[in-house]
Amino acid sequence: MQYDDFIGEVQHRAQLDSREAALSISRATLTTLSERVQPDDAENLGAQLPDELGRFLEEVDDVERFDFGEFVDRVAEREEIGEDDGADAAFHARVVVSVVAEAVTGGELEDIERQLPDDEGYDQLFEIAEEEEYPA
Repeated sequence: MQYDDFIGEVQHRAQLDSREAALSISRATLTTLSERVQPDDAENLGAQLPDELGRFLEEVDDVERFDFGEFVDRVAEREEIGEDDGADAAFHARVVVSVVAEAVTGGELEDIERQLPDDEGYDQLFEIAEEEEYPA
């Protein structure tokens, strides 16, 4: 998937007003994800994304353990689109992951998903990606 297509899909699915907002939530989600998973797996995932996006997965070398609530808080803090609502940030993260799921091979995303504990709410991050079709 090309960069313009990726950002366009994120913008459309998240119903954002601009491509800049779509890039912002993509950066926020991918950077936060890179803080939570093993660097090698993050880099492998990033290698299958357009370079402009893959670099967000390669910026962090230290893995931290934090629950889904903290994940959402970090995404919200990074979004820079004027929204501090956790529900919006969680939705935005799910949208970005769903577009990532379409852009990469299934195995790469499964490697990421396996590192995130279901009992901490991370299963919510993959809800849209696991549906057969994106809801209209």
